[in-house]
Amino acid sequence: MYGVELDPVSGQIAKQLYQKNRIAVQGFEETSYPDSFFDCVIGNVPFGAYQVSDRKYDRYHFMIHDYFIAKSLDLVRPGGVVAVVTSSGTMDKQNPEVRQYFANRADLLGAIRLPNNAFQRNANTSVVADILFFQKRDRAAITEPDWVQLKTTPEGYTVNSYFADHPEMVLGDFTTESTQYGKQEVTVKAKEGADLAEQLKEAVKHIQGTITEQEISDTELEEQVVSIPADPNIKNFSFALVGEDIYYRENSVMNKMELPVVTGERVRGMVAIRDATNRLLERQLDECSDEEVASLQAELNRVYDSFTAKYGLLSSNANKRAFSMDSSYCLLTSLEFLDEKGELKQKADIFTKRTIRRAEPVTSVDTASEALAVSIGEKAKVDIPYMMELTGKTEEEVTEELTGVIFKNPLTDKWEPSDEYLSGNVREKLNVARQFAENHPEYMVNVQALERVQPKDLDASEIEARLGATWISPDYITEFMAETFHTPRHHINYERIKVQYAEVTGQWNVKGKNVDSSNNPLSTATYGTQRANAYRLLEDALNLRDTKIYDTIHDADGEHRVLNRKETTLAQQKQELIREEFKEWIFKEMSRRETLCKIYNERFNSVRPREYDGSHIQFVGMNPEIKLMEHQKNAVAHILYGNNTLLAHCVGAGKTFQMIAAGMESKRLGLAQKSLYVVPNHLLEQWGSDFLRLYPGANILVATKKDFEPANRKRFCSRIATGDYDAVIIGHSQFEKIPLSRERQIALLEDQIADITFSIESAKTQVGEQYTVKQMEKTKKSLKAKLEKLNDQTRKDDVVTFEQLGVDRLFVDESHYYKNLFLYTKMRNVAGISQTDAQKSSDMFMKCRYMDEITGGKGITFATGTPVSNSMTELYTIMRYLQYDTLMNMGMGHFDSWAATFGETVTAIELSPEGYNLVGR
Repeated sequence: MYGVELDPVSGQIAKQLYQKNRIAVQGFEETSYPDSFFDCVIGNVPFGAYQVSDRKYDRYHFMIHDYFIAKSLDLVRPGGVVAVVTSSGTMDKQNPEVRQYFANRADLLGAIRLPNNAFQRNANTSVVADILFFQKRDRAAITEPDWVQLKTTPEGYTVNSYFADHPEMVLGDFTTESTQYGKQEVTVKAKEGADLAEQLKEAVKHIQGTITEQEISDTELEEQVVSIPADPNIKNFSFALVGEDIYYRENSVMNKMELPVVTGERVRGMVAIRDATNRLLERQLDECSDEEVASLQAELNRVYDSFTAKYGLLSSNANKRAFSMDSSYCLLTSLEFLDEKGELKQKADIFTKRTIRRAEPVTSVDTASEALAVSIGEKAKVDIPYMMELTGKTEEEVTEELTGVIFKNPLTDKWEPSDEYLSGNVREKLNVARQFAENHPEYMVNVQALERVQPKDLDASEIEARLGATWISPDYITEFMAETFHTPRHHINYERIKVQYAEVTGQWNVKGKNVDSSNNPLSTATYGTQRANAYRLLEDALNLRDTKIYDTIHDADGEHRVLNRKETTLAQQKQELIREEFKEWIFKEMSRRETLCKIYNERFNSVRPREYDGSHIQFVGMNPEIKLMEHQKNAVAHILYGNNTLLAHCVGAGKTFQMIAAGMESKRLGLAQKSLYVVPNHLLEQWGSDFLRLYPGANILVATKKDFEPANRKRFCSRIATGDYDAVIIGHSQFEKIPLSRERQIALLEDQIADITFSIESAKTQVGEQYTVKQMEKTKKSLKAKLEKLNDQTRKDDVVTFEQLGVDRLFVDESHYYKNLFLYTKMRNVAGISQTDAQKSSDMFMKCRYMDEITGGKGITFATGTPVSNSMTELYTIMRYLQYDTLMNMGMGHFDSWAATFGETVTAIELSPEGYNLVGR
């Protein structure tokens, strides 16, 4: 049993009373117990409206009582119980964020609300307190329980919904009393003549829960396992030596390992190397003398040389099989640099140099500009109170000194650096700033700065307007059709002939294609043919299709359709003529030109790219012997401060170190809690070694093939969900085995079905929309088939889902492996348009949509040296992964809309093994 007591007198008394137990006389925030170590935590936490300093939890801004509960939940193993007495504010505060944090990590077994006189006798205080019982989850929660929110009782008191629904757990009557500030506050008055002890006994009976035993694998069940309580000094999921015996720590227990003699010797040797490495890292962090570092390095060299002389390199297959279960195995492999043959090239820097230095915090600066650089580097934002503390200046002095360097965003009321505020959609920002400046003159500085950075408007000569571009209204296409083909005016007025566009399917349609074909030579000769009139050719051009003419022949084998090359060539020539006529016509009339130029500039020419500068980033914990290049630092800044990012540098430009540094900095700055790296399977160990080479003190978890075997998958995913890792590294194939929840998959499909059903009903109300209805009904049927397959799951495993891992930053290495994402297009036989689909790509797409939902479009980084390898569709696919919301806002949810705006289909004669052929590209 372990105890923590802040008061020295009480602590010493506890030490005397419980001499066999470990009593620490210090603040709870100063303790260094490992996570997932205890079976149970019991405590009477301090109450107070103040915070304690603990780097791990500072980003949450917990009050002291909430901080104690949060840390206690991390200290107990999955299935462990936390029972605490805390202020009623934990359950009753208006802001539910703290309760959401608890609910994501633990289930509430029950709660008891005490009357306001419960502590009157022993503490002389009148305060309402709760006794809370939590049980830690082995994965993050997907749904939010009711007790996170407040509710009004029948008597009109607003309290936590748990107490509103369970009045038997309130040991008194709700009432209100006036606080020292004159405010009316809900309290609990003791019932007349009630015995609190008896009330407590009765209330506790309503709290139901089971403390689960530590899970034992099938292999462990085959033999009697000898277990002892875990040593807090041993890292979780690691080997330990107890006398001559080898144990393996898993959460709160250590199990004795029965290993073959040689394997046992290998493990003992690698434990010695691991411990020597960790001692060297710890002493470097403590800024010990060079002499002590040299002594520890000599010891590390000795144990390493002794081991490798007998058992070979640490990364050899035999040593990997023996020690891969240890959470520090990647640390050991990072000690060796291997050549192409897998032989030792040289030892790592840690054997001869300092590889880690303690960060020296900046406590004061002279100018506001220096304070801004420190604030961006330490807080990843403009933190005015922090900058005031650094400079000793007032808020007005700091903001005035930084006029033009920082700007207050009127929508968020937060300060932003100029490179952030004066980038992005600056036209939209300018409109917002002007509206606010009308009533708030202080925003005129925003208006003036934004006016200076507006993109130059493109004129008609710089804009490519093509048939099929969805930013051009169907009304203009109808107007072009009527003027060019001399369509009779009564057909246009009565909408017998009309151009239509369905946004849901991305399909263009010329209604009444054959109404004007018989008596109009412009339709059948000038701009069309006898086999394909101009209206059909126009529709095909709008849908980015090259018209093809087929003849039907009958022979002994039956009926066949054969391409008529002569008629097809003639039709395609006429189609090209229509396209050229459209380019000549579209900007000819002045008012139309002005309207279209304005639409194009507002939609596609409003974004000013942000220039990212990573020179101020501190990279705390990075190996001082490794220096990132300027482009790498800037890329890290892009990942930290920008939206979803694509690292498309060439091979060898350092993308791996960029992602590692970005993940570590995002964790340090509080921008992310858990980073997941998805890498090619064969690079898993190399990634682990590179990670620890760059950040020797990092706490990482690297998956193995064995971890994702059915018997081990749940346990490994639980380690991801409950562990406080700096990074989790898994392979591409392992990533696919972690599914999204069925509920989320079903919800996404149902949303799509609901949208398309609404569109079908809307289309049915309009005359002549049968073509649209048929298209959408076909899409709806395919979506329903997928939904039925999800609902009819005969085999339902208790699988840990992707949401339950708690991942909020996703890095994907070699992302071109996910290029085959299905897309629908109306183009036919066009080279470079790939419509192949891979399940892994669909899975990645759905997970990216989930990441966008929880991070606001800031949590995904793709890295590849070949962003486009085979087809132009890969550019659109990357945008769907990383900029889905941007595509939707620009009206480019369909590939054809994107292709019509930014691409062009060109037909040319190309040589193939069969001869010369017409090929569309």
